[in-house]
Amino acid sequence: MRHDHGLDSVVDADPHHHTSGVTMSTPHIPIIDLDTWRSGDPTTQKAVARELDYAMQESGFLMLANHGVPPELGADLRTAAKEFFSLPFEVKAKYETTVGGRGWLPSGKEANSFDGEDPDASRPDMKESYTIGRNHLSGNADIDDYWFQPNVWPTEVPELELHAVRYMDVMYGLYDELLRICGEALDLGREWFIDRTSNGSRTLNINRYPALEETGDPQDGQFRVGPHTDWSIFTLLDRQVGYGGFQVESDGEWFDAPFVEGTLVVNIGDLMARWTGDRWCSTRHRVLPPQKEAPKEELISLIQFCDANVDAVIEPMPAPIGKNTGLPSIQAGEYLRRRAMAASVN
Repeated sequence: MRHDHGLDSVVDADPHHHTSGVTMSTPHIPIIDLDTWRSGDPTTQKAVARELDYAMQESGFLMLANHGVPPELGADLRTAAKEFFSLPFEVKAKYETTVGGRGWLPSGKEANSFDGEDPDASRPDMKESYTIGRNHLSGNADIDDYWFQPNVWPTEVPELELHAVRYMDVMYGLYDELLRICGEALDLGREWFIDRTSNGSRTLNINRYPALEETGDPQDGQFRVGPHTDWSIFTLLDRQVGYGGFQVESDGEWFDAPFVEGTLVVNIGDLMARWTGDRWCSTRHRVLPPQKEAPKEELISLIQFCDANVDAVIEPMPAPIGKNTGLPSIQAGEYLRRRAMAASVN
């Protein structure tokens, strides 16, 4: 069910990593094998749910093995995305959008660094993105006009639509499965989260992290993606390993996240943390800037977000689930809108 093998090359296997005499706790990021959950044995499934619960309390992160997403889906989508990102600026500009919108977001337009204060627009993220949403209508015209606008597809790269739709369809099935494990983990029933996310926008971000040769040296404190927490329920990340890598914060220190070929990274977002009364952690993470050791390194991440129904009111669950039960309620859509505005660079 859980496998920690192969992680010592990327995260110290000792739970207390010693640097300069200071003891720091490495984040608990286990691998959960979905084939074990799919076995259908109730005792085994309970064990999987307990492991998810523990990981979400300890670090807010885990990795999924045997998740069932064919690797060629991500590979084909990356190929099409790279073809789009290689187009001239003036061509891509036809599809430009803003943070939270659908289409192309140029480099310099988003600053994700967030610790309760507004991000620093003078040090924007060193990336460009293509954002795609779910082809769905909730039945509420006001919600649909804002949250479910039609996707924008570049006519120059028709393969992008084909591969993105195929990829998202499979990912939707996977995160419904994860939502059922979450419901089991909290003894809420397997459909509890399904019912409250069925009208979510299900955004997919394709992030391109350009090479140092293209970007030039980063400013002090500038990152490919600045230190932040994710906004919504949880994130499914298909990432490429590199020098400008993915890091997770633990006890005020930063650690390289483990990378195991073929796994997906799952992490909890702010709204899920609030829903569980801070039982589960929405943990800060970042993507390092391009590094001089690899001046030609270019990476593409596929980031699928699981969103609550945009009109859902997120209230902390009572004890014994919730630990911080006095948190004020938040409307999901309003919170997402505020975070998108805060991350926008004019």
